Amino acid sequence: MRDHTGAHPDAAQGRGSDSQFPERQQIDAAQLPVDIDGADDNAADAPPPAHVQWRYVALVAAGGAAGTGLRQGLSLLFPPPGEEGVPFIIAGINTFGAFVLGFLLQSLLSRGDDTGWRRALRLFGGTGVLGGFTTYSALATDAALLLHHHPAGAVGYALGTVLLGAAASFAGIAAGTARNRKENQ
Repeated sequence: MRDHTGAHPDAAQGRGSDSQFPERQQIDAAQLPVDIDGADDNAADAPPPAHVQWRYVALVAAGGAAGTGLRQGLSLLFPPPGEEGVPFIIAGINTFGAFVLGFLLQSLLSRGDDTGWRRALRLFGGTGVLGGFTTYSALATDAALLLHHHPAGAVGYALGTVLLGAAASFAGIAAGTARNRKENQ
């Protein structure tokens, strides 16, 4: 909030002066920490970030289409039993996807930096396929529909799926870690 002169209202009353609040004084840029990714964002030769490179965008889109198609196919093969039935296939999809994502990311992490084929696999398989395969929006919709017939069941379904997904993620990370240790021995 500033007055018509552009000054902060506290400055007129002496509450915003730098002498009163030394933490507001200018900091020398040389005192700031180094960028942790090692890239100079202002360098002319720095590659553009992955999210604006068309090859990576295409990998995510193709993976997302494949994952979404796979989820839809499984949902059609295993529909919930009746209008009041619990859609366990969505819970299973989300739990399985969380495990695979934890495993994939841990496995890629142990193999080196997020560049080249590792980045391509992470974006295609992790962000794309598994991002399209898992679906917390369908989980929320299914829980809301279930809420009309079985309120306690809806809460249990939603909470249980999220907790199972978290446990599956940790299990996937642990499995990826164990696999990497075994390979490195």
